Amino acid sequence: MTKLFKQQIALNFYFFNYKNSNSLKKFISRDRKILSKFRTTLAPKNQRKLSKSIKTARIIGLLKFLNN
Repeated sequence: MTKLFKQQIALNFYFFNYKNSNSLKKFISRDRKILSKFRTTLAPKNQRKLSKSIKTARIIGLLKFLNN
């Protein structure tokens, strides 16, 4: 197995929780935008879970909407 393939497998089993803002920050750009699936190398189902978790964390106030 190549190194890239192992990283993709590790990311595909990632558990997203809106309460864990430190892990969600890895998937947000400097402009506070959610990274695309090509940058995160997540499966479509996990990308949707990630987006939903980030949006929930923003609404609650754990993550910022804008980069101020």
